[in-house]
This record gives sequence, C-alpha cells and structure tokens, in this order.
Amino acid sequence: MRNILIHADDGPGMSARLESGLAIGRRHRSHLDLVISSPFQQFIATDPFGGMYLAGEQLAKAQAADAALDRRLRADLEREDVPWEVTRADGDVLVTLTLAATLADLVIVSLGTADRRRSFTPPMMAGDLAMAVPAPVLAIPEPCGPIDLDAPVMIAWNGSPQAAHALRAAVPLMRDAAQVIMVMVGEEEGLVAADDALRYLSRHERHAELRHVERGVETIEEALERTARDVGAGLIVMGAFGHTRLRETFFGGVTRYLLESAPAPLLLMH
Repeated sequence: MRNILIHADDGPGMSARLESGLAIGRRHRSHLDLVISSPFQQFIATDPFGGMYLAGEQLAKAQAADAALDRRLRADLEREDVPWEVTRADGDVLVTLTLAATLADLVIVSLGTADRRRSFTPPMMAGDLAMAVPAPVLAIPEPCGPIDLDAPVMIAWNGSPQAAHALRAAVPLMRDAAQVIMVMVGEEEGLVAADDALRYLSRHERHAELRHVERGVETIEEALERTARDVGAGLIVMGAFGHTRLRETFFGGVTRYLLESAPAPLLLMH
C-alpha cells in the first residue's frame, strides 16, 4: 500500500483519517495524497428563464475556507516522517475521489453517523466509492479514533466474490494484527469456500481462526456487529454490496447496516 488517498475536509473525522493514513504510511513506506474537493458548481443558480447566476460571496468564503484547510494540513504534515502531497480539486467529492483513486492502493474516508444532522459525511459515500473505484476503501466511523493496526481483524465471510476481493485487499493491513478471525453467520457457504480463503491467508503467513456464529433472533448484520464488539476488532473486512445496490437501498442489507453502525473501521471492496 504505497499510494494512499485521503479525503480531506473540515469534518469531525479528519483527524482520524489523517492519523490512520500516517500509521499505515509509516509501516508500509507509503505516500499520502490528500485531496480537498471543492464543488464550486453548487454556487451557480439558475432562474426559470434559463439565466445563470454566481453566488459570489458564498463562493469566496468557500474558497477561503479551502485555502485555510490547505495551509493547516501542510503545516501539520511538515512535522511528519511520511511523504505527502495536498491538492485541491474542483468538483463533487465522489467524482474527484473516484478519479484520484485510479492509481491509489487504498482510499481513506469517514463514515457518517446514523444521526446525519451531526455528520459532515453521508454514510453511503464510502459505499458509493467502493462500487466505483478499483482500490479498497478504508471507511472510519466518526466516533472511532484512528485505525489500530495491532488490534484483531474480523473478516465478514459469506463466500461471495466481493468478500474474496476484500480479503485479498486487506492482507497488508493484517500483517501486525493480534488475531485474524473469519466470521460466518449461519451455515450458508457461498461460491468461495471458507477453507480456500483460510488457505490463501496462510500462504501470506496469516493464520486465521474460522468462527461460525448462529443467527438466533438476530439479523446477519446484527450478529456481525455484536461479534466485532466481542472480539475487540480494530478492523472489519467485508465485501461491499453482495446483492444489487438497488435491492440494498430499498430493503437494507449487511453493507448498508454497517455503513451506518460499524463499531470499527471498515475495509470495503466490491
């Protein structure tokens, strides 16, 4: 993970994102790219007759805020021992991060909170990115601190290709984990056998424990959340949107639930 892309803004999760990037960067000799997205098109208004107007005062304030954030990040990073770059991009956050992630090995964003009035980041942005970019997405819940690379890692395993992609992408982040636990809820095996996944990890010198969890009266997502808390997971690895995105949007699903309620950082890959 030599190229790490970090979404940079003034939100409450920025400190955890930056500290996570620095922690990973020190262990993997990574370069950090911090991108400040500036969707200035939101300051262009139209009237019923097709006229277009620029909200100049609001635009100037937004530009000044981005410039101040740029200066503050540079001042903070000057004291660190990881190579970095800060850039500003004009455009929607999802669009600019998707483009910047084309040559990234990892993308770090925040998860919003279930109470969106307190959150700068919509909970589903991480899911949208995971569907759009070729790199794994590390999504950090706003209440959490930075990622703990020495804590146990929990792999949410359902035998899907998406889960296999996430597992493969997470191998570098498991290097120093105290324990790796692969969790299956219920008895459904899926297309990719758990034994094959365990064998793959063992060849990377990561020997995981396979744990079957009974659903009982819980949903799959509730069982995963409870197990992550029980094992003290510092990272949850999971495939993103195993069902169609439309189905998960209307009926809910494991990905959607954990995007809003994850007790630890999520490593997502579709």
